[in-house]
Amino acid sequence: QVQLVESGGGLVQAGGSLKLSCAASGDTSCISAMGWYRQAPGKEREWVAVISSGGNTNYGDSVKGRFTISRDNAKSTVYLQMNSPQPEDTAFYYCNVVCYVRGVSHDYWGQGTQVTVSS
Repeated sequence: QVQLVESGGGLVQAGGSLKLSCAASGDTSCISAMGWYRQAPGKEREWVAVISSGGNTNYGDSVKGRFTISRDNAKSTVYLQMNSPQPEDTAFYYCNVVCYVRGVSHDYWGQGTQVTVSS
């Protein structure tokens, strides 16, 4: 089992910056990829970014060039640096990790953190 706790959300002005963190605990040795999703009111959950255990990153088109995902494996923590956020980035942001146990993948989710971008 893996537990995830996000932090760093809040209110930010458009064009500012905000950094989200997600700390994993429990059986963190099984963690492979770590990523972020978001969900705005009335919309489906949207994938934001992912980082592999080797540090390879990939981003959704809506955040590419503005957001940066990183991880600290020693701390079992993944980060999302949000630069120049816009009001359309307002959403609940969720941390996700993929664990492999005996060749079977398991998804774990954090409880989410609210990000509100004011214009």
